[in-house]
Amino acid sequence: MRDFREINEDLDLCDQKLLELLKQRLGYVEEITEKKKILGLPILQPEQDKERLKKLVSALGSHPYGEELQGVFQQIWQAEKRVESRNLFDFNIALIGFMGAGKSTVSRYLKKTLAMDEVDVDSVIVKDENMPIKEIFDQFGEAYFRDCESKAIIKLQNRRQTIISCGGGAVVREENVTNLKKTSRIVLLTASPETVLERVKGSDERPILNGNMNVEFIKELMEKRAEQYRKAADVIIETDHKSVEQICEELLKALVKLDR
Repeated sequence: MRDFREINEDLDLCDQKLLELLKQRLGYVEEITEKKKILGLPILQPEQDKERLKKLVSALGSHPYGEELQGVFQQIWQAEKRVESRNLFDFNIALIGFMGAGKSTVSRYLKKTLAMDEVDVDSVIVKDENMPIKEIFDQFGEAYFRDCESKAIIKLQNRRQTIISCGGGAVVREENVTNLKKTSRIVLLTASPETVLERVKGSDERPILNGNMNVEFIKELMEKRAEQYRKAADVIIETDHKSVEQICEELLKALVKLDR
């Protein structure tokens, strides 16, 4: 039987080999990301991720430590996604647009596919004020809520590699646009009034639409904000009749092109 010293020496050697292989692997990821940018290839490849997992499960077979090994590879793949996102851009992505334009859906998908951090400005406000958005409006009014929104955006200036999902009226205030642009590229998501109504009609968490849940009111409010939205945006993405994968792929390609 081997002694502990000999076994530990082999473990150290194994760690050194693994470290060198992981460095090499992440270098390949960096190289592939650069190729995608130069050649305009798809950045998001969810089908490839599924195929990779399928191959791993097959290779593991009935190994007694299959679950643990699969967990290790999941962590490696997460690290690869972070390397990819860091090489795609070194800024935050701030999502703006009318309520129901798809900001939360897009934010969640980007977080999952690029292993980026995600922050919802409304959620920051809810945490800071210790009450739901609807109650803030009811008790203190919209002006107070907008002040809370501005404070929340300032708090996020130290974040990096983060997807910031902003409320529908966030960029109505010029100071919010200025503060967002310090560390972020601003992406405007658009949708038709009919699409917006379809997406939000079942929600009671849209204080501005309470009692006005109709296409006419939504269209009117969208038109009032349209110029401010477009003026603030670095990139504009239409979301009607597109899957979240299509929206995000278009968004990322536009950001890469903008940054080159």
